[in-house]
Amino acid sequence: MTYCVAMRLNDGLVFLSDSRTNAGLDQISTFRKMTVFEQPGERMMVLLSAGNLAITQSVKQLLRTQTIDGDDGPVSLWNATSMFDAARIVGTAVRKVHERDAAALKQFGIDFNVSLIFGGQIRGEPMRLFNIYAAGNFVEAGVDGVCYFQIGESKYGKPIIDRVVTPETPLAEAAKCALVSMDSTLKSNLSVGLPLDLLVYKADTFAARDVVHIDESNAYFQMIRSSWGQRLRQVFESIPDPSWGQEGASGMLPLRGVSGGGQPQAMHPMRAIHAPEA
Repeated sequence: MTYCVAMRLNDGLVFLSDSRTNAGLDQISTFRKMTVFEQPGERMMVLLSAGNLAITQSVKQLLRTQTIDGDDGPVSLWNATSMFDAARIVGTAVRKVHERDAAALKQFGIDFNVSLIFGGQIRGEPMRLFNIYAAGNFVEAGVDGVCYFQIGESKYGKPIIDRVVTPETPLAEAAKCALVSMDSTLKSNLSVGLPLDLLVYKADTFAARDVVHIDESNAYFQMIRSSWGQRLRQVFESIPDPSWGQEGASGMLPLRGVSGGGQPQAMHPMRAIHAPEA
């Protein structure tokens, strides 16, 4: 299992992924889930992957040469003029791997399990962020107020992001929130683990300049791991304890599930891949 999160903000993009892959309690390995496709000054794209490692590696291998039909001929990640077309290319690669491997996997009782987050910016258009599914279809962030995507073990870190991040959040604060979200996931799920890869992209720079590999020795992440838990306990302890008496001068409510009349109620491998030279 894994945990990846990406955010589309007014100021830029934030991508964060762990690197743990396991096939049982005694088979734990480390593989990077973040891949950067970069042509400095022209385009910068990031792919985060979760699911069956063999499938995700096959998809990434195909993306080096995968094309779709465009108005002026074949379109690849290196000559696509929009992130929408680039996302279509990723979806096509997923479908091609499915056509090749899904039936064989099913014979061995293995589901075709892959989830991808793909985002970035191509010169001439705004930043875009997509969540690509195992069927090769995708949805885009920025619709109906959703400015982030998660894949893998998402439930532990989601409440933190929901309470903090909006499109107006500065990049540094969003990166901090992503790391706190990751720390909460690491704390609750052993299938997610260090090291981490963090990429912070500033809008209209068309280059992956701020990329950090975070392991156990990273002082900032160690500070988050220790201080976040301490601050949570402090806030928790500052909240008044409940009182189970009838609502009165104290303003406290009756015991949940009991009505005012006393009747019970129902409870409701990361590396930059540069475009080939012409």
